[in-house]
Amino acid sequence: MQVIQAVFFGICVLTDLSSLLTKGSDSQEQERQLKKLISLRDWMMAVLAFPVGVFVVTMFWSLYIYDREVVYPKLLDNFIPSWLNHGMHTTVLPFILIEMRTTHHQFPSRSCGLAAVCTFSVGYILWVCWIHQVTGVWVYPLLDYISPGAKIIFFTTVTLVLNIFYLLGEVLNNYIWDTQKCIEEGKEKPKMD
Repeated sequence: MQVIQAVFFGICVLTDLSSLLTKGSDSQEQERQLKKLISLRDWMMAVLAFPVGVFVVTMFWSLYIYDREVVYPKLLDNFIPSWLNHGMHTTVLPFILIEMRTTHHQFPSRSCGLAAVCTFSVGYILWVCWIHQVTGVWVYPLLDYISPGAKIIFFTTVTLVLNIFYLLGEVLNNYIWDTQKCIEEGKEKPKMD
């Protein structure tokens, strides 16, 4: 999760700096490169940063409240200070929402976006299973407590929830920026029926 967020926000900074540096430039090549960077930033927001970020915060704190030992054993408190735990599992959500509010992101087509989310999810699940195969230890202690059949149901549910969060991100992005467009044009936002 931290790698996704670091890469995503790094690309955001690079996009903003590139935009500032190329402002007023007539270079077609610089403009083309900037558009590619913006497309990458928007794709990462839509497919990875938002759905995975919301999922991590939601899943971690739900499980933590239910039984912290299955997701973050008390033993870890000796090695990981609480501020770092919040840095990994809490601050992701407000920062991603601030990014969504301050920058309009163009989401990919729904089918491409959902396919990318599913591909990421299956890849991550396979990686978690491979680590277990090699080390004999589940990356997430919760997986020790459920049967193989329940793991299949769990992994399928995780993939479905990530897809729901992708759709939520798309709806939220469109809502924020449709509202912003209406404000800029001096119109009242149409009522939802």
